[in-house]
Amino acid sequence: MTGTNIGVDAWQKAGAYLSFRGHRIFYRREGRGTPLLLVHGYPTSSWDWAPLWSELTARFDVIAADMLGFGFSDKPRGHRYSIHEQADLQAALRSHLGVRAFHALVHDYGVTVGQELLARQRDGDTGLLSIAFLNGGLFPETHRARPIQRLLASRLGPWVARLSSERTFARSLAAVFGPRTQPTPEELHACWQLASRDDGMRALAGLIGYMAERKRFRERWVGALVATRVPLLVVNGVLDPVSGAHMIQRLLELRPGTDVVRLDVGHYPQLEAPRAVLDAYLPFVSAHDASGVPA
Repeated sequence: MTGTNIGVDAWQKAGAYLSFRGHRIFYRREGRGTPLLLVHGYPTSSWDWAPLWSELTARFDVIAADMLGFGFSDKPRGHRYSIHEQADLQAALRSHLGVRAFHALVHDYGVTVGQELLARQRDGDTGLLSIAFLNGGLFPETHRARPIQRLLASRLGPWVARLSSERTFARSLAAVFGPRTQPTPEELHACWQLASRDDGMRALAGLIGYMAERKRFRERWVGALVATRVPLLVVNGVLDPVSGAHMIQRLLELRPGTDVVRLDVGHYPQLEAPRAVLDAYLPFVSAHDASGVPA
């Protein structure tokens, strides 16, 4: 894994907070050009984008939030989290910042938020200029949940969350990385700090409901993905045991001709191979951008 060049403390100090339905939401905004929305995954946070940050902000007006229940954002007890609410949060953030048209780069849990953005685009929202998906469960039938995810999604979820330790968290997270692109102990510790702060493990047990949501709203989200005319790229770590090469096979069955870039890494391409992600993403987004900012 290529180390991030922005520490967790520095990441927080460079950010700001938005009030969303009575909750404090952490976000960062930096750069110039067309707005680019970055949407992170589960169980991590916007800090996942740190390895791409300097190059993206040199070309775009980059916006990245910790969604409700993640990272530095509030983690309200007993809250019923939903993908639709997280999409509302992204809309509220864009409105707060005066952003209308934007590109999107999404990962994991954020992939499902991205599919909801596509569905809203189909419903009449015309703000989405392009979207790029990193590894994530685009199709519930191909999502191979890890044992810890299945436990968290069960009735035992709150107890499992309460008993989780940094050691078990780090082992589970490292297991979805590629064998040659493993995270360092320092990086795993930083991810644990962000996930567990403010009783965060309890929040993760509530947030895991997204797996059931993917099944419940499959027609809306998969339908939007298959039918969209929004320019679309998929960058996939094919060694990912959750949403790797097998997910791409299903994607191409349902949406032949999709622009796909395959990388020999695991579930976190932006952390495992940031240069390769940028090399795939920047030409794609530049081709669909009219800001005039060189990429």
